[in-house]
Formats: sequence, C-alpha cells, structure tokens
Amino acid sequence: MGIAKVVASRSNCIKRKVAAVIVRDKRIISTGYNGTPRGTTNCNENGCKRCNSWAESGSSLGECVCSHAEENAITQCAYHGISTKDSILYVNLAPCLICTKMIINSGIKEVVYDVEYMLNDESKRLFKEAKVILRQFKLKK
Repeated sequence: MGIAKVVASRSNCIKRKVAAVIVRDKRIISTGYNGTPRGTTNCNENGCKRCNSWAESGSSLGECVCSHAEENAITQCAYHGISTKDSILYVNLAPCLICTKMIINSGIKEVVYDVEYMLNDESKRLFKEAKVILRQFKLKK
C-alpha cells in the first residue's frame, strides 16, 4: 500500500490523488493513477472541466474525462500485453462500480483497498458473486 501512496503522487488530478498497483506472484506488473487520458491536457492544466469546476463529490460524473487509477493500471497491462489473471490489486481508495466490473472482467482475484470511499453495496455484491476477495488494508504492527 505504501507503493500505491507513492504512485498516487504522480496523479495530475486536482481533486483527489488515487493509485492502483497490480501484483502477481509477489511482483508488481503494473501501476496506475487517476488523471486524463494519455496524450490529452492534464487535469491540473484545465484538461478536465468537471474537476476544474470543483463540482461536488459524486456529481456531474458524466463530464469527467479523467480515468481512474484501477482503469489505468489494467489498461497499462493490456497496452503492454501483460495478463492480469490471478493478480492482486492494491488501491488507496475503494473501487467504484465501473472499476469493480473492470476488475472482475480482467481476472484479478483479490482487491485490497485502504480508504473506504463510495464502495457501494452493488460493488460488494458483485465482488462476492464473482468470488473476488475484497478486503480493507490493515497495517501490521
């Protein structure tokens, strides 16, 4: 989770910095952070009208052009031809419903999240039905 927090610092989103790290066989195979798509104007340079309008959390989501950290980590694997099957995804913010579906379809077997943010009942139900382990990160003392 510490690596995810460092990766989150790369985010160009002005509202929230989120990162995901995908691990298979105890090796990092991909990282991703939230922000505008490759080759487009960064969020912090006015690239996302929704983020720059300081819309209320959870509102005007259809206007947001930023990709989520989980989405970017998974698509990085696809871009480089790396399978995510049977991997573990670490993310510093609980996945939304759209990312939940992407995680399930990509074959990720476990999701470890730090902060519970808008992880709705439908996401939890889908993870359970798809037999994807979902757990909140607990720092070992």
